[in-house]
Amino acid sequence: MARIIPQPGILEIAPYVGGQSRIEGMAEVVKLSSNENPFGPSDKARAAFARTVHTLHRYPSTDHAELRAAIGEVHRVDPARVICGVGSDEIISFLCYAYAGPGTEVIHTEHGFSMYRISALGAGATPVEVPEKARVVDVDAILSACTDRTRLVFIANPGNPTGTMVPMHDIERLAASLPGQVLLVLDGAYAEYAEGFDGGARLVESRDNVVMTRTFSKLYGLGGLRIGWGYGPAPVIDVLNRIRGPFNLSQTQLETAEAAVRDTDYAERCRSENARLRAWMVEALNRLGVATDASFANFVLARFAGQAQAEACEAYLQTQGLIVRKVAGYKLPQALRITVGDEPSCRRVVHAIGQFLEGEE
Repeated sequence: MARIIPQPGILEIAPYVGGQSRIEGMAEVVKLSSNENPFGPSDKARAAFARTVHTLHRYPSTDHAELRAAIGEVHRVDPARVICGVGSDEIISFLCYAYAGPGTEVIHTEHGFSMYRISALGAGATPVEVPEKARVVDVDAILSACTDRTRLVFIANPGNPTGTMVPMHDIERLAASLPGQVLLVLDGAYAEYAEGFDGGARLVESRDNVVMTRTFSKLYGLGGLRIGWGYGPAPVIDVLNRIRGPFNLSQTQLETAEAAVRDTDYAERCRSENARLRAWMVEALNRLGVATDASFANFVLARFAGQAQAEACEAYLQTQGLIVRKVAGYKLPQALRITVGDEPSCRRVVHAIGQFLEGEE
């Protein structure tokens, strides 16, 4: 008897699990598990969001022209080559649906964002994992893994959950050395936090095999609205728009994101405060003997003596009302990813880690 079964690869997907936000029995917690902007969206974005209540009965635009124009103006990119989506996750999925499929391979790195593998499997492609080198993407390992079946290579830069960066000259070498049928996708969810980094936009403009994705969920504090965008060669963006739903973003999302991206003074204040507190956290954790790489994102990766110590520390932090992220699922069982929150939160979590370590002595 015939059975109703999903496409090959679907049942290999482990559902994505987001950062924890609650602790049983505690009403007041400090959430440092999802890399959210502790200051939230700007006042201008909040005001734009409120105004849209009057037009909820209207369909949104299908071309996202005003938001794309704002993105183009602020990020100095061609708005005609911008596509908007439900978070950058949707752009990642579009790329897999459009360019991968059964019989093809999608490369991601050892500690790369789990949606690369999930989206590849969803499209029927085979995900191929390559090792990193000391928690940094290894360009040579990627090139060695390429075959005639490779269609996409995903790199987060800065990386998540590592916070490390690949130098641009290595990214340029990778783009120039990939087989002709391969698209390089630069996931820039945290690009705004890296001083002077354009996320790869100029590389996109100089080549026909590079796509960049970005998000409003981090620096702009709009994680709850799910808005992202991509920038790529005109033929690629044309293909992606052919599979994009006509009303994939609401008018509320579009207008709020436009106000957010145009409020450059607020974005710069958030970026500056993150850089200050991030540097303090890295130094403070290293002084405690908790190995922490220099981070270029809005979180730090704290590495402990082993998995048991990391899990024990995470459990202790929860008793103090502090939620951080275990990253064993990213092949970093000895580490905890800690969002850079506001100053009281940063000082509180570092102090609590110090207390935990003292209790172990």
